[in-house]
Amino acid sequence: QVKLLESGGGLVQAGDSLRLSCAASGRTFSRHIVGWFRQAPGKEREFVAWISWDGGSTRYADSVKGRFTISRDNDKDMAYLHMNNLNNEDTAVYYCAATATIGDWLDSYIYENWGQGTQVTVSS
Repeated sequence: QVKLLESGGGLVQAGDSLRLSCAASGRTFSRHIVGWFRQAPGKEREFVAWISWDGGSTRYADSVKGRFTISRDNDKDMAYLHMNNLNNEDTAVYYCAATATIGDWLDSYIYENWGQGTQVTVSS
């Protein structure tokens, strides 16, 4: 079991950058895949990015590829989502998730540990 707590959300303008943090508690964080998901008002939760146990592999949604970077620091039990060139369509609640299960990490159902979310609002 890993407990997750996101931070770093806020109100920014289009074109700005923001870094979200995900603090994990639990001794097995380094054995978990970390994913970031987001949910905009009236829409379903969608995949943003995942990162492998050691940070050596990453995957991004097409909508954020080239603008967002996922990273992790297992020594600090932290994961991050660096977001650049934000636009209105990035407005959503962003969730950090973790799983020890091998499978389709683009699918939210595989993640058994979730944070409470942090709001990101991009104004034009």
